[in-house]
Amino acid sequence: MILPDGYSDIPAGKIAAIVTHLEMTARPAHRADPAGSWSLRKVDAPALTWYRDLFRRVGENWLWFSRARMSDAELAAIIHAAGIEVYALVVDGRDEGLLELDFREPGQCELVYFGVTGNLIGTGAARFLMNRALEIAWSRDVRRVWVHTCTLDHPSALAFYQRSGFRAFRRQIELAADPRLDGTLPRDAARHVPIID
Repeated sequence: MILPDGYSDIPAGKIAAIVTHLEMTARPAHRADPAGSWSLRKVDAPALTWYRDLFRRVGENWLWFSRARMSDAELAAIIHAAGIEVYALVVDGRDEGLLELDFREPGQCELVYFGVTGNLIGTGAARFLMNRALEIAWSRDVRRVWVHTCTLDHPSALAFYQRSGFRAFRRQIELAADPRLDGTLPRDAARHVPIID
């Protein structure tokens, strides 16, 4: 469906975002790590409660809802699948960032989820995490690494991905039920996105 030029109404109870898909088709130039005491930990067969907690702490303010709406069986089928790798950014012994890579498509790696908790935004932790993500992705037999972000994400997310070496190749509009209205997320999540119910 092609939307007409001009304004299009979003039904009450829904949220809408412009999604930008980005890719890189060659290993980017090395970027130095910022100063910080972060480390990366691979989490094999993540416990669902651990994953849900970190997913919420990283993504709640940006209305990450897709995994929060999944049943335990649906979530386990994805994050325990062969070709999916989950990592945690560790700060002072606490998991404060989430990196999920999908190698299931031959020759490709998708950065499915990438983010740090709110207290780490602007500290260089996301740069450290991206440097590790790209090292891992390009250490495999891939020709393409890709990610998507949207207008519900941190305002600097798109520019961050572009500075990291990704280039935009596709744009979509995503329409979804507002996760704050069905209890998936608390009503006070993502205050920068008004609730219209």
